[in-house]
Amino acid sequence: MKQFPSKLKYKKYQKYNFFYKETIEKNSFHLNSGEYGIQSIEWGKITFKQIEACRRTIKRGLKKLGLIWIKLFTNIPVYKKPLASRMGKGKGNLSYWISPIKKGEILFEISGVNKWKAKFILEKSRTKLPLKTKIIKNYY
Repeated sequence: MKQFPSKLKYKKYQKYNFFYKETIEKNSFHLNSGEYGIQSIEWGKITFKQIEACRRTIKRGLKKLGLIWIKLFTNIPVYKKPLASRMGKGKGNLSYWISPIKKGEILFEISGVNKWKAKFILEKSRTKLPLKTKIIKNYY
């Protein structure tokens, strides 16, 4: 999975403002590709390391049976200065990338496994996330 955008318009960006704390996601509210998925219950932000940890636990549980769809992409850079540095002297170096999450957004989707195995895999991967989430099923 790609960690960050390959091309950026500016060298350094301003701090991202989470202006949609109370808004609900309307576009990616339902499952598109998979049978089971993880949906966020609250808003927040997820780093690339957390997404990768979830992907690994899901892949380890699925083995070669099922498919994964990751509906997140980290596109917002976060800059940090060293701990013991004084004020001024610039913005700091790139520390990590985040992905903003709205309430009700689908984070991961899986298919190709039965109900019990899917529930077990998704419950295990939910523990890696910093937000409250729930498991949803696609009703055809």
